[in-house]
Amino acid sequence: MAPSAQKGSGRLSRGLLLLWALLGTGLCHTGTEVEGFTQDARMSPTVAVFNWTVRAQLKEEAYTNLTQQCWEYFVDMMRNVTASELCEWKVISRPYSFLQYCLEAWADHLHYGYPNTLAEQYIFQSHHRYFHHCTLQHQVYFDPPEDVLLAMIIAPICLIPFLVTLVIWRSKDGKAQP
Repeated sequence: MAPSAQKGSGRLSRGLLLLWALLGTGLCHTGTEVEGFTQDARMSPTVAVFNWTVRAQLKEEAYTNLTQQCWEYFVDMMRNVTASELCEWKVISRPYSFLQYCLEAWADHLHYGYPNTLAEQYIFQSHHRYFHHCTLQHQVYFDPPEDVLLAMIIAPICLIPFLVTLVIWRSKDGKAQP
């Protein structure tokens, strides 16, 4: 095996690896212009990474501002709910669902990812501020509807004679079962 056959392969594989890394991260797009990046051959990967970092920070700042508006609107909607109605889902479902939808929609619009830490903080804050007294001290059990109760009682009663008949019929055979 000739050692000279592998002389240039290290350089080629490093170049291919760099190209693969750039294509995989979205920093190198051939024939297209990506918003925030210029297709200039003089732009170094450091500048591209810096641009990506700045864009991520701007996206996070925008999401923070938008979620703050979602929260303020939720608080405004909750002002119309009396203290006695705070634990009634029919009353709070609209503001609560709006808060969740608003947080999720802006995250989706900005490609931010949902659920995220900021959205969870707002959800936890809503529970702590408005709904922390809504848990039941003692769980209340209710009887099932009459038709369900009747079916639950009759099913085993009808099943027992069938099983007894099946056992007797199979045992009359007299042959040992393997």
